[in-house]
Amino acid sequence: MEKKDLEKKKRRAEVVLKELKRLYPHAKIVLNYKNPWELLVAVILSAQCTDKKVNEVTAKLFKKYKTLDDYVRAKPEELEKDIYSTGFYRAKAKNILSTAKIVKEKYKGRVPDTMEELLTLPGVARKTANIVLGNAYKKYVGMAVDTHVKRLANILGLSSQKDPNKIEQDLIKIIPQKEWFITTYRLISYGREYCVAKRHNHESCPLSLVLKS
Repeated sequence: MEKKDLEKKKRRAEVVLKELKRLYPHAKIVLNYKNPWELLVAVILSAQCTDKKVNEVTAKLFKKYKTLDDYVRAKPEELEKDIYSTGFYRAKAKNILSTAKIVKEKYKGRVPDTMEELLTLPGVARKTANIVLGNAYKKYVGMAVDTHVKRLANILGLSSQKDPNKIEQDLIKIIPQKEWFITTYRLISYGREYCVAKRHNHESCPLSLVLKS
């Protein structure tokens, strides 16, 4: 990103952040969890699945599997049935069970709290790692780029990239670090309420209006 383009995007981001703060002053994660391990499981399940559906599934799942050891001992076929409705259940079950064993054996039962360590876990990419770090450990090393953030970053002219990791790098250059964490959830809230994925008139979206003024 050239310096001139960077400054332009920074000014654009300032307008976006101000309006998002007005619309969603208290935006936060909507996934339900009680500890870092449950959060990690919920985020893995959320891939290609709505948070609402994940919460429906984990409401039963977290009652059945109360501890990390319950996952370590779980049979793959049984967990697959328990998470079936989240989609991609075989891959998700495999990743969750493999990760449970690694967390127990390598990290003594504690979900790691660094980006580098989290990225070694099966099924964990930067989005998942950023969500766990920010919500479980209050560590903000980047921005979680989910489908809403990816789509809106392009629509709002904050990034022209398509790859989530490249979009993240663009966003952290133009958004102050203290705003990284909450901006993710403000964008997600905005994407759900105003700028949905299906075709609609973007001209009537609040951010489109403030960016034009």
